[in-house]
Amino acid sequence: MNEYAPLLAALVALLAGLTIGKAWERYKLRDGTWVDRRRVRESPHYILGLNFLVANQIDLAIEELTQAASQDANALEVNMILGNLYREKGQVGKAITIHQALLQRQKLPRMEHAYVLLCLGLDYKRGGFVDRALDAFNEVLRLDPQNAYALENIQKLHEEQHQWTEAYDTRQRLTNLAAMESRPQSQSILAFLENEIGLEAMRRKDYAEAARRFQSAIDLDARAVPAYLNLGDLRLAQGKEQEAAEVWNTLVQVAPDRAYLAFDRLEAQATRAGTPDRFTALCRRLIEDNPQDWRARLALSRQLTAAGQPLDALELLFAALVHNPHSLSVHQAIWRTLGHLGHPGDLVDRYSDLTKHAVFYLDPHVCMKCRYRSTELLWQCPHCHDWNTFVEERIAPAQDVA
Repeated sequence: MNEYAPLLAALVALLAGLTIGKAWERYKLRDGTWVDRRRVRESPHYILGLNFLVANQIDLAIEELTQAASQDANALEVNMILGNLYREKGQVGKAITIHQALLQRQKLPRMEHAYVLLCLGLDYKRGGFVDRALDAFNEVLRLDPQNAYALENIQKLHEEQHQWTEAYDTRQRLTNLAAMESRPQSQSILAFLENEIGLEAMRRKDYAEAARRFQSAIDLDARAVPAYLNLGDLRLAQGKEQEAAEVWNTLVQVAPDRAYLAFDRLEAQATRAGTPDRFTALCRRLIEDNPQDWRARLALSRQLTAAGQPLDALELLFAALVHNPHSLSVHQAIWRTLGHLGHPGDLVDRYSDLTKHAVFYLDPHVCMKCRYRSTELLWQCPHCHDWNTFVEERIAPAQDVA
């Protein structure tokens, strides 16, 4: 029996530890009295409030959580949630009042102090009090140096103020905290910020600094499309036309799905150099690599029309129409080409058949995060402020050519 005594003692100690841990989890000594920290969570008002919150019924959630908080004036998390809900409703003043009152509590633990400050910073940010928001988030970082959420909000505030260098420095701190699997996304954001800093240098006519920043953006993210475009524009402004063309052609190779952004530049450069066939060959290669590339067909049709081949151009445009029947630019090009040909009846009938179910729209780009729509491809969403979230939305899937 004695040989089992150590094992029995260990089990008793483990059970005692679990019991003490559970008691500590539930009860907290505050001002000389033990407070049951689960009391509010077990309240039906608290549970109902969370249910309403999940159902996005904000007003009912506020009503129930207010009653839950009235049962225990010390319920920190319920009051924090209430303040956040008032902020989401746009009642920023009430949210600030609630969160400031929480900060006045005596002996608030360090991490709870940081959490309340974070909520207060979000209140200030929502209310447009930029300096106060920055002070609150920086105070959060003093209490919790690895608080990624505070860093993200500081970065967004700097971006909204076009303080690109400060935003870049903040994102670097976030990158150092990020897990390895999220590093590529953080590197991509750094590349976009480098590009913005390069644009500022370009406006100052500091071309050396601008070129360094654009190249740094490309080194951070090989698919940093705006950096290629801007670096090529910079080389062109410096009179280095061949270098500009090389940069834009590199963009076509690394991001063929975004190649159309460089079409006007490459077409103009090939025309100036007296080698329009180079641009024609580029379009044909892109179509061969991706038969659904309607933009390459559209660009090539312009070349063919200019070269006196409107029938061949129209065939390309009809094929482009099959892959994207809703693009207004394709329809406009078809109308112009039909005009060159004198509107022959059979071609007009064919066009009518292809466009029977087409819907013209002017804002085909949509943000994947917040669904904000735009007529052009934007690198940063003006609504949610995330980077590189816009895609081209198709109303209907592409159909095969009959």
